[in-house]
Amino acid sequence: SPSINLAEIFKRGKLIALTDNSSTSYFVYKGEPMGFEYEMLKAFADNLGVELEVKVAKNMNTIIEQLNSGEADIIAANLTVTSERAELIAFTEPLLLTPQVLIQKKPDGWREMTTDEMNKYLVTSTVDLIGKKIHVRKKSSFFSRLKNIEEEIGGQILIVEVPGETETEELIEMVAKGEIPFTIADQNVALINQTYYSNIDVKTEISFPQKISWAVNKNSGELLAVLNSWINKKKKTSDYFAIYRKYFKSRKDAGVRNESEYFSLKGGKISAYDDLIKQFSQRIDWDWRLLASMI
Repeated sequence: SPSINLAEIFKRGKLIALTDNSSTSYFVYKGEPMGFEYEMLKAFADNLGVELEVKVAKNMNTIIEQLNSGEADIIAANLTVTSERAELIAFTEPLLLTPQVLIQKKPDGWREMTTDEMNKYLVTSTVDLIGKKIHVRKKSSFFSRLKNIEEEIGGQILIVEVPGETETEELIEMVAKGEIPFTIADQNVALINQTYYSNIDVKTEISFPQKISWAVNKNSGELLAVLNSWINKKKKTSDYFAIYRKYFKSRKDAGVRNESEYFSLKGGKISAYDDLIKQFSQRIDWDWRLLASMI
């Protein structure tokens, strides 16, 4: 598979990253790109002295093929390190560790219930997953974890495969709305989404903490070495903790962003003048989003 070396990245003057459109990896708020992984990527590209180009994966099931065909230099899409994936791509040092959790809807009237009363309605252990219908993507780490749990508990889980275009956060929203009974998410993503949907329960862990890492082509050894060295140093800095806190600890900020129509994952507006900008940007043949961001 075509590998990308550092010399090529310096020659073209930009790092190309494949990411997913989510409240942790990459989103646009008031015309500004944001996200934990986006900010980390930007810091790495700045460190190399190159620009950053972000490509949003349309289908998470094909993201590894896209990397290996040379469409991008790096995947930064909240990827869990698994042995299956490690056969196909090279993982960096982990950016963070997080267990997988079950996403389920709290019972009606949960605000008036004690924790014990509520737990009678909830799945609180992996053994209770037998016969439960859980929606996940086929190529996600959640799918393989559920398959392992079936072996561990000696019973069948009704795993419903969803298309690769379906984001984990869309599935969480479907659980909150009562459209599907269960899904799985990384705990860090689950806790952020709980700020939007207070009626979901995310307490039931179904795995040990797992590594969330970036990935490069297996032949990009030089890039991998530079990334690993940078990640290890970066994780010891106050800047890393500030970025981490901004996305994973500041629930209030996440809640405010989510309520806003200027949040790309929900409303997608950039300014109050979008309609006018769309109309007049055609005259100068500019992308209206670029114009709105500049304004």
